[in-house]
Amino acid sequence: MDVRAYNREKWDLQVEKGNPWTIPCSPEMIAAARRGEWSVLLTEQKYVPLNWFPQDLHGLDILCLASGGGQQGPILAAAGANVTVFDISPRQLEQDRMVAKREGLVLITVEGDMRDLSDFGDGCFDLVLHPISNVFCPEVRPVWREVFRVLRPGGSLLAGFDNPAMFIFDGEQAEVGVFEVKYKLPFDATQLTEEERLHEFRGEWPLEFSHSLEEQIGGQLEAGFILTGLYEDQQASPLGKYMPAYIATRAIKPMY
Repeated sequence: MDVRAYNREKWDLQVEKGNPWTIPCSPEMIAAARRGEWSVLLTEQKYVPLNWFPQDLHGLDILCLASGGGQQGPILAAAGANVTVFDISPRQLEQDRMVAKREGLVLITVEGDMRDLSDFGDGCFDLVLHPISNVFCPEVRPVWREVFRVLRPGGSLLAGFDNPAMFIFDGEQAEVGVFEVKYKLPFDATQLTEEERLHEFRGEWPLEFSHSLEEQIGGQLEAGFILTGLYEDQQASPLGKYMPAYIATRAIKPMY
């Protein structure tokens, strides 16, 4: 299965359906960011601590990785950063361009696979913002290696990802508060039967893959990063009452 093509199509569909992660930020949010009052999400509910960012974003080169939808990128651009938004979905990138045009922002958009950042040279960004998205990617270690390459020494990777334990449950049942262990880890949607995929994704949601903490956190360390921050976040769902659904990390590329 061509996961990239499949998920590209399904994310375009999510824009049409009005998925919350495809709805662009408001003019009021942009105006506040221009005044220096801004916040962004890596996970579902907790905002990223402002001390994870440099104090002043003006002139900072930021890559919003797999982060289309007109949400984080325009806010960071309005706060003064030079922002590039990279995403698999043309429709998601259209949302960023729409906000940029509406607000008079300069924003670069690039379509591609998060595992391949060959559109960018070595050391061309100061910060990479990577909200929950590698759940839609079969491999995560190549993502960390590419991010390390495109960051300048001293640059930061701010990443959000799913708690892999979430994937053991029947997703449809979990939505109504019935937590039935159904799948072993790692979860790989391409290994499901057609009937199981329809049950879990309803034919309209991108395919998902669980990644162990060894791959998510250990993979960052293997790539050369130094971990400097971590927090957990809840999901607004029945499962969120019992366990953290998300993890966010801050990692630094060493100066040496």
